[in-house]
Amino acid sequence: MSVWPALPRREGLLLSASLCGIALLAWAYTIYEAHRMNATGVCECMRMKMSAPELSSWPTTTLLPLFLMWAVMMIAMMLPSALRMILTFAAVAHNRQKLGRPFVPTSIFILGYIAVWSAFSLLAAVGQWVLHRHALLSASMASTSAWLGGTLLLGAGIFQFTPLKQACLTHCRGPLEFIMTRWREGYSGAFRMGLEHGVFCTGCCWALMALLFVAGVMNILWIAALTLLVCMEKMLPPRTQVSMATGLLLAAWGVFVILR
Repeated sequence: MSVWPALPRREGLLLSASLCGIALLAWAYTIYEAHRMNATGVCECMRMKMSAPELSSWPTTTLLPLFLMWAVMMIAMMLPSALRMILTFAAVAHNRQKLGRPFVPTSIFILGYIAVWSAFSLLAAVGQWVLHRHALLSASMASTSAWLGGTLLLGAGIFQFTPLKQACLTHCRGPLEFIMTRWREGYSGAFRMGLEHGVFCTGCCWALMALLFVAGVMNILWIAALTLLVCMEKMLPPRTQVSMATGLLLAAWGVFVILR
């Protein structure tokens, strides 16, 4: 089912443009941070030079800017992949409102989705802080340990074949089925639905996001590649077997890194 016929053209274009604008702003910030760090060695979000001797330790006060950096980066990476789900939600909400049902705002659904990825961003920031503290990350925020990098790659590859991955991916691929079976009225209902979709989305993609520690948290090409992979997994038909092919590639890469 296409959501475009169900939404007024103007409303659909406005919502799509707004979401794309938010994602582009997040991408602009991420690219700016990466450019600053590559050009000067300074991570702008923490106002710290990412090279010796300051590389040896970070104060706990860096956790907040680290969290903000991850949160913006997750919006840049994950919001495009959620576009179809959000448009479907808006279409269903519009149709129900035409039938006299209570208004359920799409913005609240989006906030619920972003809230879950913000929680993931907090965990990722703490993880990065711990890895840095134990000298397992380089100045470019990439793994300095073959065991760490290889294990992350191998783990992400194996996770692609697990029932949890496939179950979460199924919910992400079927936006209309998800919304129709989990619909709740009101603002709290919209927020809870956004949370539930965010949980499924995070359950599907968390292992891939952990791979940012392999090639560099601020490696723009790596970020773009992972974003494209997530979008392909969610938007291409299941028969394309993108997840399986990716799992084999990541697992083989992880074994190679560890053995080397």
